[in-house]
Amino acid sequence: MLALLRAPGIGPARFARLLDYFGSAAEVFAVGRAEWGRLDLPSAALDYLSAPDWRSVEADLSWLEQRGNHLLALADPRYPPLLRQIPYPPPLLFVHGDPHCLRTLQLAIVGTRNPTPLGRETAHRFAEHLAGAGMTITSGLALGIDTSAHQGALASREGCTIAVMGTSLDRVYPAKNRDLAYAIAERGALVSELPTGTPAAAGNFPQRNRLISGLALGVLVVEAAARSGSLITARLALEQSREVFAIPGSIHNPLAKGCHALIREGAKLVETATDILEELGSLATANAIESTVETGLETAKPAMDALDEEYRQLLAAMGDESCGIDLLVERCGLTAEVVSSMLLILELEGFIAAVPGGFYCRLKC
Repeated sequence: MLALLRAPGIGPARFARLLDYFGSAAEVFAVGRAEWGRLDLPSAALDYLSAPDWRSVEADLSWLEQRGNHLLALADPRYPPLLRQIPYPPPLLFVHGDPHCLRTLQLAIVGTRNPTPLGRETAHRFAEHLAGAGMTITSGLALGIDTSAHQGALASREGCTIAVMGTSLDRVYPAKNRDLAYAIAERGALVSELPTGTPAAAGNFPQRNRLISGLALGVLVVEAAARSGSLITARLALEQSREVFAIPGSIHNPLAKGCHALIREGAKLVETATDILEELGSLATANAIESTVETGLETAKPAMDALDEEYRQLLAAMGDESCGIDLLVERCGLTAEVVSSMLLILELEGFIAAVPGGFYCRLKC
């Protein structure tokens, strides 16, 4: 599979077609040129299949032997289920860090590489709050908004973040973010679909963007010009049936034009992290159920004893009736943002359920 991944002109779509037609990657190489000719492959691919680059494959295998490095095929139970649903998902994922975090509930945060000071602060604060509420923050390790999003997630005490790379994982681009990449690998993961030795190239980054959106429940665009790579990520998210959120800005700020265009096209305008948590709550629950069905695992009943005291108090404040956030704020004396975050966690853990009208009710545990 590593050898086939390196074949020129064979992307995820042709890779899947070859495996489907011949049954395995080993069989692809075994059948010979006459059989390959049946699938209308480019001449460069035919030449490569006749003489695969095994030396580079050895480099991939050497990388894989190093601590913290993993390779996930589509059939691997650790492969992220949401990414598996996109058209032609990566046949192989290179991961440095914790591969299990790829299956967590994620929000992608993207934006310009040259943000305003306010844009940096906004990305940092949203990421920190959402990471503190249990969301994994996914971005692309680029300078600007991506960097602030990763840093915000890491600023949360137990925050987790994922960086999807436009290069192979044996190098860091941009080099300025080398220390940040190391920190992300300690608290999350670096991810790429590209084999070792792949440098930064313009064509890699639009492809990378489909993974950023594909891993997440939704994409938040913080600042983006009218023509921005972040808008590519947002539109890919729509094609993948993901939620798209955008933060509005001043009409005089050219970096707000991309966000305003997205909002006009149907993206959800958000002003606080709570807006995102409320929107994603039911989606997160549905996704958790789908993941359980997909893996064939039974969900354990939630244990009340495992909850912190504040969460038990919030459940007690709900009683046996349906409650809105305002009423719970009044009963608990907590802020609306804190209550919203706690409700999302309780919903994900199976203690409560969202009901029509913006209310929540306790479930029998």
